[in-house]
Amino acid sequence: MYEQKKSNGRTPYWKQIIYILTIGWIVIWIYRTVLTPIYPIISDYFGGATDAQLGQISSFYFLGYVCMQIPSGVLVDKIGKKQILIPGFLLFGLGALIVGVAQSMGVVFIGSILAGLGCGTYYGVAYSLTAEYVPVSKRSLSTAVVNSGTAIGSGLGLISSSYLVGTGVLPWQALIFATVVLILLAVAMFLRFIRLEKPKKIIKTQSEGTPKISIKALFKPRMISAYILYFSTLYTYYLIDTWLPNFLETEKGFSGTSVGLASSLVFFTAIPGALIFSRIADGIPKKKIQMIILLELLAASVLFITVTTTNQTILVVGIMAYGFFGKLAVEPIIISWLGESAPKGSVATMYGVFNFFGMSASVIVPSLTGKISDITGSKLYAFYLAILIIVIGTLLFYLINRFIGEKNRMAN
Repeated sequence: MYEQKKSNGRTPYWKQIIYILTIGWIVIWIYRTVLTPIYPIISDYFGGATDAQLGQISSFYFLGYVCMQIPSGVLVDKIGKKQILIPGFLLFGLGALIVGVAQSMGVVFIGSILAGLGCGTYYGVAYSLTAEYVPVSKRSLSTAVVNSGTAIGSGLGLISSSYLVGTGVLPWQALIFATVVLILLAVAMFLRFIRLEKPKKIIKTQSEGTPKISIKALFKPRMISAYILYFSTLYTYYLIDTWLPNFLETEKGFSGTSVGLASSLVFFTAIPGALIFSRIADGIPKKKIQMIILLELLAASVLFITVTTTNQTILVVGIMAYGFFGKLAVEPIIISWLGESAPKGSVATMYGVFNFFGMSASVIVPSLTGKISDITGSKLYAFYLAILIIVIGTLLFYLINRFIGEKNRMAN
């Protein structure tokens, strides 16, 4: 098969894709997490920014990211993957550079939006590449490997920021400029290794009709259940991503480098969890729905224990457990399960819609959590809300798919 052929007599192209996409996520997530452990330093630099304003740094980034999801998915399907990815990453680099040189919060917000718009091209490219080239029997596991880049990047961003900036070794802008360099290196790598594909021309025939993107196909009950569940999953994940370091420092007694180290455990323990559960899911493809529901409920349970305990050891164990069972563990299974019924010829569009609904949570949660904190004096209530959202989303996912299953059985 085409995707099994080796490039330059060495590694098959589908394996090269896995390595390249993993590195891309590492770069994106270093940028996403590098500021979160040092919010107090950012606040002081800009004259005493409130928690709500600090949360808006992430919210504006994710607003740009979400707004790009559906358009970029459509463009990838129509124009090509590499043709969208390269300009997108260059825009990402420009946005990051603007954040690094900003002298006011308003300019930081503008740079954040541009960085988000640029990063918004990546998701559809990444998972349409894996859907097209990775063998079906290895798709969940391969997706987990690609997603491990998010965990590695998050850990690197949190630890480097809390140590280098939190201890006064470097100014916060230095890490942003270092990220810009990494972005440019990633662009060079994409140019070198990702193949330039010609857009696929769709030929109209009387027997086949004209295949095109169908809104109805994108909003079947199965798809809707996945959109709801993904929103619920990402709401909690981005609460942890943007506010856990600050929560540990201001409400749980952590300080200095320990903030970044403790927060990064979520992402590092996610790697073995994602690889283990994805391998299991590939082995029992008919049980993916049950696995998804189990992982979601386990993640909600351990998160509740984590945020309510006063024991730091239990808290750290809970952080590790959430990483093991949480978003990065369940996401590859959801993506591969959803890809099994992706509309023909519009895979990137489908993933764009899917990620649009999921990532909508990332726009809401940073600033909403900041507002909850400003009003109540604690972020604990924001975590309670996130746990409730996971439970409701999982319940709706279960009910919709149970209804679909019963309807199919009656039809047969």
